[in-house]
Amino acid sequence: MRSRYLFRRKVKNTGFGFFYFFNFYFLIFKMKKFEKLTSQVVPLPIENIDTDQIIPARFLKATTRDGFGDNLFRDWRYDADNQPKADFVMNNPTFSGKVLVAGKNFGCGSSREHAAWAIQDYGFDVVISSFFADIFKGNALNNGVLPIQVPEEFLQKIFSVVFANPTSSVSVDLEAQTVTIDETGDSYSFEINPYKKSCLINGYDDIDFILSHKAQIEAFEQNR
Repeated sequence: MRSRYLFRRKVKNTGFGFFYFFNFYFLIFKMKKFEKLTSQVVPLPIENIDTDQIIPARFLKATTRDGFGDNLFRDWRYDADNQPKADFVMNNPTFSGKVLVAGKNFGCGSSREHAAWAIQDYGFDVVISSFFADIFKGNALNNGVLPIQVPEEFLQKIFSVVFANPTSSVSVDLEAQTVTIDETGDSYSFEINPYKKSCLINGYDDIDFILSHKAQIEAFEQNR
């Protein structure tokens, strides 16, 4: 759900006796809370997937986040006549779910935030890989997508299980910071920035996090 927020802050500088007014306009979407997820997996065992493959540059002209999921992996999903390519995993009804599992170095290339928008808009809540590009990782966390980095050996276990049994699932527990292959019981404890972990669990973006401390901020301003 998208919402437009107007934030106005009046800051008084008593030393100079004048006011500064700052108006901030943000077009943002409402983050949903993430605690636990059990889901089937969409396997994409390709390494070095860059952001231009995730969302091609010709689709970056939109001014809202709506519809980016329609063009996720557009050139891999559709041919020149806009017909679905039968050999691409996302066009295979055998595989579905809210978890995308991809080869190492996922999200490399340009810093476009639209890549995270497209993944989130398509319906993925989690991306698992053995390595993420730093900027993509940050963009994903800022847009409600949890990037989980696992060892290459664990990644290959997921691929093996899923290709052998497409209905198999993984379970993610953000509070415990674990991802588990349900069929085998194999589990891995992943790392995540504590601040971003708190934001995901509470459904906060950066502005929501600041507003959650409104009382403390107002108390500080009154007492300084």
